[in-house]
Amino acid sequence: MSSCCLSGALHEGKPTGRVDNIGGLDCYIAEPKGGSKTKSVVFISDIFGWEFPNTRLLADQYALAGFYAYIPDFHEGESLPISFLQNVEPPLKKQQELTVTEKATNAAVVPTTLGPWLVRHRESVSKPLIDGFINTVRMTPGTDKIGAVGFCWGARYAILQAHGVDLATPGKIGGVDAVFAAHPSLVAVPGDFDPVSRPLSMALGTKDSLLDEGTRGKIIDLMAGKKDVVHEIRLYEDQVHGFALRSDWSSEKDKEAMDEATSQGIEWMKKYLRSGKE
Repeated sequence: MSSCCLSGALHEGKPTGRVDNIGGLDCYIAEPKGGSKTKSVVFISDIFGWEFPNTRLLADQYALAGFYAYIPDFHEGESLPISFLQNVEPPLKKQQELTVTEKATNAAVVPTTLGPWLVRHRESVSKPLIDGFINTVRMTPGTDKIGAVGFCWGARYAILQAHGVDLATPGKIGGVDAVFAAHPSLVAVPGDFDPVSRPLSMALGTKDSLLDEGTRGKIIDLMAGKKDVVHEIRLYEDQVHGFALRSDWSSEKDKEAMDEATSQGIEWMKKYLRSGKE
Protein backbone atom coordinates (compact mmCIF):
# COMPACT_ATOMS: atom_id res chain seq x y z
CA MET A 1 0.00 0.00 0.00
CA SER A 2 1.36 3.40 -1.00
CA SER A 3 1.82 5.94 1.79
CA CYS A 4 0.01 8.47 -0.45
CA CYS A 5 1.18 11.78 1.04
CA LEU A 6 2.74 11.20 4.43
CA SER A 7 5.86 13.27 4.82
CA GLY A 8 6.71 16.74 6.01
CA ALA A 9 6.46 19.27 8.79
CA LEU A 10 3.82 21.43 10.46
CA HIS A 11 4.39 25.13 9.88
CA GLU A 12 3.91 28.03 12.27
CA GLY A 13 1.60 30.95 11.61
CA LYS A 14 -2.02 31.92 12.06
CA PRO A 15 -4.36 31.67 9.08
CA THR A 16 -6.30 34.89 8.50
CA GLY A 17 -9.30 33.62 6.51
CA ARG A 18 -12.76 32.56 7.63
CA VAL A 19 -14.87 29.41 7.70
CA ASP A 20 -18.18 29.08 5.86
CA ASN A 21 -20.38 26.40 4.31
CA ILE A 22 -20.42 26.35 0.52
CA GLY A 23 -22.54 23.90 -1.43
CA GLY A 24 -23.04 21.77 1.67
CA LEU A 25 -19.32 21.50 2.50
CA ASP A 26 -17.42 23.23 5.27
CA CYS A 27 -14.88 25.50 3.67
CA TYR A 28 -11.97 27.77 4.59
CA ILE A 29 -12.07 30.98 2.57
CA ALA A 30 -9.23 33.46 2.06
CA GLU A 31 -10.36 36.61 0.29
CA PRO A 32 -8.23 39.03 -1.72
CA LYS A 33 -8.25 42.73 -1.01
CA GLY A 34 -11.64 43.97 -2.14
CA GLY A 35 -13.17 40.49 -2.00
CA SER A 36 -13.36 39.96 -5.77
CA LYS A 37 -14.31 36.42 -6.87
CA THR A 38 -13.29 37.07 -10.48
CA LYS A 39 -10.27 34.78 -10.20
CA SER A 40 -11.13 31.91 -7.85
CA VAL A 41 -8.92 29.04 -6.80
CA VAL A 42 -10.13 25.77 -5.29
CA PHE A 43 -7.60 23.90 -3.15
CA ILE A 44 -7.85 20.11 -3.20
CA SER A 45 -5.96 19.15 -0.09
CA ASP A 46 -3.82 16.19 0.84
CA ILE A 47 -5.10 13.52 3.26
CA PHE A 48 -4.72 15.93 6.20
CA GLY A 49 -7.58 17.96 4.85
CA TRP A 50 -9.05 21.42 4.94
CA GLU A 51 -8.04 22.23 8.54
CA PHE A 52 -4.33 21.54 8.04
CA PRO A 53 -2.64 24.87 8.95
CA ASN A 54 -0.05 24.67 6.15
CA THR A 55 -2.79 24.53 3.51
CA ARG A 56 -4.67 27.46 5.04
CA LEU A 57 -1.50 29.54 5.24
CA LEU A 58 -0.86 28.81 1.58
CA ALA A 59 -4.41 29.82 0.65
CA ASP A 60 -3.76 33.11 2.45
CA GLN A 61 -0.75 33.65 0.16
CA TYR A 62 -2.90 33.12 -2.91
CA ALA A 63 -5.41 35.63 -1.54
CA LEU A 64 -2.64 38.18 -1.09
CA ALA A 65 -1.78 37.59 -4.76
CA GLY A 66 -5.34 38.51 -5.77
CA PHE A 67 -7.20 35.18 -5.81
CA TYR A 68 -10.38 34.22 -3.98
CA ALA A 69 -9.27 30.95 -2.38
CA TYR A 70 -11.45 28.07 -1.19
CA ILE A 71 -10.35 25.00 0.80
CA PRO A 72 -13.42 22.73 0.96
CA ASP A 73 -13.71 19.73 3.24
CA PHE A 74 -13.78 17.13 0.49
CA HIS A 75 -13.15 14.46 3.15
CA GLU A 76 -16.41 15.36 4.90
CA GLY A 77 -14.93 15.37 8.40
CA GLU A 78 -12.73 12.32 7.85
CA SER A 79 -9.30 13.83 7.14
CA LEU A 80 -6.44 11.98 8.80
CA PRO A 81 -5.14 13.58 12.02
CA ILE A 82 -2.08 15.79 11.92
CA SER A 83 -0.48 13.48 14.50
CA PHE A 84 -0.19 10.95 11.68
CA LEU A 85 2.11 13.28 9.75
CA GLN A 86 5.39 12.06 11.23
CA ASN A 87 4.48 8.39 11.48
CA VAL A 88 5.19 7.55 7.87
CA GLU A 89 7.88 8.87 5.50
CA PRO A 90 9.12 11.86 7.52
CA PRO A 91 11.45 14.47 6.01
CA LEU A 92 14.58 13.04 4.36
CA LYS A 93 16.89 14.07 7.21
CA LYS A 94 14.70 12.36 9.79
CA GLN A 95 14.32 9.25 7.62
CA GLN A 96 18.07 8.79 7.76
CA GLU A 97 18.00 8.88 11.57
CA LEU A 98 15.27 6.26 12.10
CA THR A 99 16.15 2.91 13.65
CA VAL A 100 15.11 -0.36 12.02
CA THR A 101 12.43 -0.79 14.69
CA GLU A 102 11.04 2.70 14.09
CA LYS A 103 10.90 2.08 10.34
CA ALA A 104 9.08 -1.22 10.89
CA THR A 105 6.56 0.46 13.22
CA ASN A 106 5.91 3.22 10.72
CA ALA A 107 5.48 0.72 7.89
CA ALA A 108 2.85 -1.16 9.89
CA VAL A 109 0.76 1.98 10.31
CA VAL A 110 0.20 2.43 6.58
CA PRO A 111 -2.13 -0.48 5.68
CA THR A 112 -4.14 -0.30 8.91
CA THR A 113 -4.76 3.45 8.83
CA LEU A 114 -4.39 4.71 5.28
CA GLY A 115 -5.79 1.70 3.42
CA PRO A 116 -9.35 1.91 4.78
CA TRP A 117 -9.27 5.70 4.39
CA LEU A 118 -8.43 5.44 0.70
CA VAL A 119 -11.29 3.00 0.20
CA ARG A 120 -13.76 5.36 1.87
CA HIS A 121 -12.48 8.27 -0.22
CA ARG A 122 -12.10 6.47 -3.54
CA GLU A 123 -12.63 8.25 -6.85
CA SER A 124 -16.30 7.28 -7.18
CA VAL A 125 -16.94 9.07 -3.87
CA SER A 126 -14.52 12.01 -4.02
CA LYS A 127 -14.66 13.14 -7.63
CA PRO A 128 -18.42 13.89 -7.65
CA LEU A 129 -17.94 16.02 -4.52
CA ILE A 130 -15.11 17.95 -6.15
CA ASP A 131 -16.95 18.34 -9.46
CA GLY A 132 -20.06 19.55 -7.65
CA PHE A 133 -18.18 22.10 -5.58
CA ILE A 134 -16.41 23.51 -8.62
CA ASN A 135 -19.77 23.74 -10.37
CA THR A 136 -21.12 25.67 -7.37
CA VAL A 137 -18.19 28.08 -7.53
CA ARG A 138 -18.63 28.55 -11.27
CA MET A 139 -22.26 29.54 -10.72
CA THR A 140 -21.36 31.97 -7.91
CA PRO A 141 -22.02 35.58 -8.98
CA GLY A 142 -18.81 37.45 -9.74
CA THR A 143 -16.80 34.34 -10.61
CA ASP A 144 -15.12 34.35 -14.03
CA LYS A 145 -12.09 32.03 -14.02
CA ILE A 146 -11.43 29.03 -11.75
CA GLY A 147 -8.18 27.28 -10.96
CA ALA A 148 -7.51 24.07 -9.04
CA VAL A 149 -4.50 23.71 -6.75
CA GLY A 150 -3.82 20.19 -5.52
CA PHE A 151 -1.30 18.44 -3.30
CA CYS A 152 -0.51 14.72 -2.97
CA TRP A 153 -3.88 12.90 -2.86
CA GLY A 154 -5.55 16.10 -3.99
CA ALA A 155 -3.05 16.72 -6.81
CA ARG A 156 -4.43 13.77 -8.76
CA TYR A 157 -7.94 15.18 -8.50
CA ALA A 158 -6.64 18.58 -9.61
CA ILE A 159 -5.16 16.89 -12.69
CA LEU A 160 -8.56 15.29 -13.38
CA GLN A 161 -10.06 18.80 -13.34
CA ALA A 162 -7.59 19.72 -16.10
CA HIS A 163 -9.59 17.40 -18.36
CA GLY A 164 -11.94 20.36 -18.75
CA VAL A 165 -15.69 20.40 -19.16
CA ASP A 166 -17.38 18.12 -21.66
CA LEU A 167 -20.11 20.46 -22.85
CA ALA A 168 -21.47 17.78 -25.18
CA THR A 169 -22.47 15.57 -22.25
CA PRO A 170 -25.71 16.69 -20.54
CA GLY A 171 -25.30 17.16 -16.81
CA LYS A 172 -21.48 16.99 -16.92
CA ILE A 173 -19.98 19.16 -14.22
CA GLY A 174 -16.52 20.01 -12.98
CA GLY A 175 -13.52 21.19 -14.95
CA VAL A 176 -11.43 24.30 -14.38
CA ASP A 177 -9.48 26.83 -16.43
CA ALA A 178 -5.98 26.07 -15.08
CA VAL A 179 -4.33 23.61 -12.68
CA PHE A 180 -1.29 23.51 -10.42
CA ALA A 181 -0.48 20.03 -9.05
CA ALA A 182 2.33 19.33 -6.60
CA HIS A 183 3.75 15.83 -5.98
CA PRO A 184 0.64 13.88 -7.04
CA SER A 185 0.14 10.39 -5.66
CA LEU A 186 -1.79 7.38 -6.94
CA VAL A 187 -1.87 8.71 -10.50
CA ALA A 188 -2.61 6.50 -13.50
CA VAL A 189 -0.33 6.92 -16.49
CA PRO A 190 -1.43 7.44 -19.20
CA GLY A 191 -5.08 7.38 -18.09
CA ASP A 192 -5.06 10.52 -15.93
CA PHE A 193 -2.97 12.55 -18.39
CA ASP A 194 -4.25 11.65 -21.86
CA PRO A 195 -7.46 13.72 -21.44
CA VAL A 196 -5.70 16.83 -20.05
CA SER A 197 -6.86 19.84 -22.06
CA ARG A 198 -6.35 22.80 -19.71
CA PRO A 199 -3.11 24.57 -18.73
CA LEU A 200 -1.31 22.28 -16.27
CA SER A 201 1.69 23.10 -14.10
CA MET A 202 3.34 20.40 -11.99
CA ALA A 203 5.98 20.49 -9.26
CA LEU A 204 7.74 17.17 -8.71
CA GLY A 205 10.52 16.16 -6.32
CA THR A 206 13.38 13.99 -7.53
CA LYS A 207 13.35 12.01 -4.25
CA ASP A 208 9.59 11.42 -4.22
CA SER A 209 9.17 7.75 -3.30
CA LEU A 210 5.55 7.83 -4.50
CA LEU A 211 6.37 9.09 -7.97
CA ASP A 212 9.51 7.30 -9.10
CA GLU A 213 11.83 8.36 -11.88
CA GLY A 214 10.28 5.98 -14.40
CA THR A 215 6.77 7.30 -13.78
CA ARG A 216 7.96 10.90 -13.89
CA GLY A 217 9.62 10.18 -17.22
CA LYS A 218 6.41 8.73 -18.66
CA ILE A 219 4.44 11.79 -17.56
CA ILE A 220 7.03 14.17 -19.02
CA ASP A 221 7.08 12.30 -22.34
CA LEU A 222 3.30 12.07 -22.55
CA MET A 223 2.77 15.78 -21.83
CA ALA A 224 5.54 16.73 -24.28
CA GLY A 225 3.51 15.01 -26.98
CA LYS A 226 0.43 17.12 -26.24
CA LYS A 227 1.46 20.04 -28.44
CA ASP A 228 -1.91 21.75 -28.12
CA VAL A 229 -1.90 21.80 -24.29
CA VAL A 230 0.04 24.46 -22.39
CA HIS A 231 1.98 22.81 -19.56
CA GLU A 232 5.12 22.93 -17.47
CA ILE A 233 6.79 20.31 -15.29
CA ARG A 234 9.44 21.48 -12.86
CA LEU A 235 11.70 19.02 -11.06
CA TYR A 236 12.94 19.96 -7.60
CA GLU A 237 16.28 18.38 -6.77
CA ASP A 238 16.43 16.18 -3.65
CA GLN A 239 12.85 16.99 -2.64
CA VAL A 240 10.67 14.27 -1.12
CA HIS A 241 6.94 13.74 -1.31
CA GLY A 242 5.01 16.63 0.24
CA PHE A 243 7.78 19.23 -0.19
CA ALA A 244 5.55 21.95 -1.69
CA LEU A 245 3.19 21.91 1.29
CA ARG A 246 5.05 20.35 4.22
CA SER A 247 8.69 21.23 3.61
CA ASP A 248 11.08 21.14 6.58
CA TRP A 249 11.76 24.80 7.32
CA SER A 250 14.85 23.91 9.36
CA SER A 251 16.51 23.14 6.02
CA GLU A 252 17.21 26.22 3.93
CA LYS A 253 17.23 24.12 0.74
CA ASP A 254 13.86 22.57 1.54
CA LYS A 255 12.29 25.90 2.48
CA GLU A 256 13.60 27.45 -0.72
CA ALA A 257 12.06 24.63 -2.75
CA MET A 258 8.69 25.16 -1.07
CA ASP A 259 8.85 28.90 -1.69
CA GLU A 260 9.70 28.32 -5.35
CA ALA A 261 6.83 25.85 -5.76
CA THR A 262 4.46 28.37 -4.17
CA SER A 263 5.61 31.02 -6.63
CA GLN A 264 5.27 28.51 -9.47
CA GLY A 265 1.62 27.90 -8.65
CA ILE A 266 0.73 31.55 -8.11
CA GLU A 267 2.44 32.72 -11.30
CA TRP A 268 0.72 29.98 -13.30
CA MET A 269 -2.67 31.09 -12.02
CA LYS A 270 -1.89 34.74 -12.70
CA LYS A 271 -1.08 33.86 -16.28
CA TYR A 272 -3.92 31.47 -17.08
CA LEU A 273 -6.74 32.82 -14.94
CA ARG A 274 -6.46 36.21 -16.58
CA SER A 275 -10.02 37.41 -16.68
CA GLY A 276 -11.83 39.19 -19.46
CA LYS A 277 -13.29 41.40 -16.74
CA GLU A 278 -9.89 42.83 -15.84
